[in-house]
Amino acid sequence: MGSVADDAEEVSTVGEASRMVWDESKRLWGIGTPIAIATLSMYAVSSVTTIFVGHLGNLPLAAASIGLSVFGTFALGFLLGMGSALETLCGQAFGAGQVAMLGVYLQRSWIVLIGAALLMVPFYVFAEPLLLALGQDPEVAREAARFALYILPGAFSFAVNFPTAKFLQAQSKVLVLAWIGIGGLCFHVVVTYLLVTVLGWGYPGAAVAYDLSLWAIALGQSAYIIGWCKDGWRGWSMAAFNDMWAFVKLSLESAVMLCLEIWYLGMITVLTGDLQDAQIAVDSLGVWYFLLPKLQPDNILNSLSNILNQLKIL
Repeated sequence: MGSVADDAEEVSTVGEASRMVWDESKRLWGIGTPIAIATLSMYAVSSVTTIFVGHLGNLPLAAASIGLSVFGTFALGFLLGMGSALETLCGQAFGAGQVAMLGVYLQRSWIVLIGAALLMVPFYVFAEPLLLALGQDPEVAREAARFALYILPGAFSFAVNFPTAKFLQAQSKVLVLAWIGIGGLCFHVVVTYLLVTVLGWGYPGAAVAYDLSLWAIALGQSAYIIGWCKDGWRGWSMAAFNDMWAFVKLSLESAVMLCLEIWYLGMITVLTGDLQDAQIAVDSLGVWYFLLPKLQPDNILNSLSNILNQLKIL
């Protein structure tokens, strides 16, 4: 926890200022880099899925692109936003020395986010009529709706993943996030290759690999918390059901701040279906969306911004 003794000493020379900047930079990158690696590893699961499905033809690629960029991104944006409420609460509790409350907040967030994921199920079930209503090509809409149902289990993994990540970030236990993320990505490459290329399951196999990999990351983080975070995790508690409505409101407010920023690319993908030769148009946009933006610096900077609140309480 922070104290006056932890503050930087007053500097009076250029050399002292340089050393202070160097020390703070090392501290910043030491916390932020693992968070960035974990975030990019999770996003790369979608990119790897798109790469493998791209070898199956135009229609499977179009279906996977819409399934991931519209339905997968819808779930990711909404649940990531709701899970961000935990970042505020866990940061405050850790800074105040109430470490045991972190586990209670984590359980409360799991309950709220799983409930939110259940509310999104009709969006997946009625994917085809929704896409047709938005003017999507009928053949693409039909296959995209099938793919959306295949990746529905992956949406529920976000309800477990995001709260556990915020729990660990609040305590600066970020190296484990990076290692689990890298391990999950490697697992995804192997399983996708096995199901799509070796067994020939096609894009349903790619969807299964996507679900398994996301759940592997989520459960890996949860297992670490339950097994090794004894200060913050004191076991299951009925206190998680207290002040539930206040937590829901805070989660919804957090979701609104992130959803529109994340969802707009999904809407672009849907509108692309109105263009001539919808399969090629959606394929091209899908490749751009899942490969190129992941490499842009702003994604890394967005990940690094998560550590600013943590630095205040270290």
